[in-house]
Amino acid sequence: MKFVILGLYIATMVLIGFFSLKRSRDVGGFFLGNRAIGPWVSAFAYGTTYFSAVIFIGYAGKVGWTFGLSGLWIALGNALVGTFLAWKVLARPTRAMTVRLNAMTMPEFLAARYDSPALRTAAAFLIFIFLVPYSASVYLGLSYLFEQVFHLDFHLALFLMAGLTALYLVLGGYFAVTLTDFIQGLIMLVGVALLIFYVVTSEPVGGLRQGIESLRAINPLLASPVGPDWMSLLSLVILTSLGPWGLPQMVQKFYAIKDERSIWPATIVSTLFALVIAFGAYFSGAFGRLFFNNQMPLLNGTPNPDLIMPLIVDRFLPAGVGIILLLLVLAASMSTLASLVLVSSSAVAIDLLQGVAPQISRRAVLFWLRFLCVIFIGLSVYIALKPTIILVLMSLSWGTVAGGFLAPYLYGLYWRRTTKAGAWAGMLTGVALSLGLSFYYRLDGGLIPLIGSLAIIVPLAVVPLVSLLTPAFSREHLQQVFGEEPGGPFAALGELARSPSASLD
Repeated sequence: MKFVILGLYIATMVLIGFFSLKRSRDVGGFFLGNRAIGPWVSAFAYGTTYFSAVIFIGYAGKVGWTFGLSGLWIALGNALVGTFLAWKVLARPTRAMTVRLNAMTMPEFLAARYDSPALRTAAAFLIFIFLVPYSASVYLGLSYLFEQVFHLDFHLALFLMAGLTALYLVLGGYFAVTLTDFIQGLIMLVGVALLIFYVVTSEPVGGLRQGIESLRAINPLLASPVGPDWMSLLSLVILTSLGPWGLPQMVQKFYAIKDERSIWPATIVSTLFALVIAFGAYFSGAFGRLFFNNQMPLLNGTPNPDLIMPLIVDRFLPAGVGIILLLLVLAASMSTLASLVLVSSSAVAIDLLQGVAPQISRRAVLFWLRFLCVIFIGLSVYIALKPTIILVLMSLSWGTVAGGFLAPYLYGLYWRRTTKAGAWAGMLTGVALSLGLSFYYRLDGGLIPLIGSLAIIVPLAVVPLVSLLTPAFSREHLQQVFGEEPGGPFAALGELARSPSASLD
């Protein structure tokens, strides 16, 4: 029965890919859906890209085991900062400015905003290289779950998921991704509700009150608001909540939304979606110790937190529920993988290839987009075959990419005084901090989230400092970028004061 349900799900994804083929026959249609995506679909696309197998397998298990119920601060940060404020602060100016500058990608935006083709090239390499580990972490999480629930060989599950992603994405592009995101988002909402119910009512937990008391008996801090290690917890909140502001696969959703009128409803829907999904994952993971008598599961004799949630689903939940939860994780992961692959392949096909050969035809660019989707998936699978903890892969990727992009992108939207040198300094600082400290501490899983948070925050101070010490852009360039006479260095911040109703005018 479970293979029949899985087969129906896969068939639906492939059919959507074929249905979307006619809408993805040019670069704009393949990569951005011709900027015609409505609010509900945009909201679900943002949420399903945000949450993947990484949160349900790697993060829910590891965070729950380490922090207990205080891990719910991450859920709150994801909903309020990572989603609501991200839409409120970034969506409107991002869509307006990228349309004005005719930019489809993050590298294109940075190059046009800072009048620096070299910045486009550097940004493209950063995306293609460092989103691969994130994609690998998603495949890793999916394969663990398939191995435990369907008892498929890890390698077979990995290759099946990679093939499915490649098929429907290469066929339908961004339009197929958004359609599947909407369906997958509904599956995720149903699955999370079932996950919470069956975890709380399971025999090891014995109800909410009993579960909290059992956690308190193991360690009182596991049931407290602060938790055992507030510094590490804060770093995870920053990494997973502020980090998405600088991730190209998240920002892409702001480029593609139909119009400014759609932004406010998309903000509300995506915030509620994030609150439900993140709460369900971290709340369920908080009780992981109760299922295993406070002994972390072993993989080849080594404790592995990535097995906590798959084993809970396989051993303690009804079989039918396990299938639905498998679809939950599969749905979350397919949408995230598709967005990662699209953004990464565009970094080469649109940003690098067109930069080197500007005379290349749009048909050739579209071919390379599709071809590079397959290459990126292959590289991700290769890394996923290496024994690595999911949390380490994901944190390294998010810290490096968001650390490189967030400050130049954010200041580029709002502060006219940001200079080319300031943008370069911010990007290099974020990347150097993330990679330098991560490898200095030998990819220590306990320190990488903290390192990623530093890589995101420090450039926010570096960019304005360097910008104030270097020559400003000309008045003509700023008019081209902002589409109006400069009214002061922070004049664009006035847009944030608009009420939701005003933003619909």
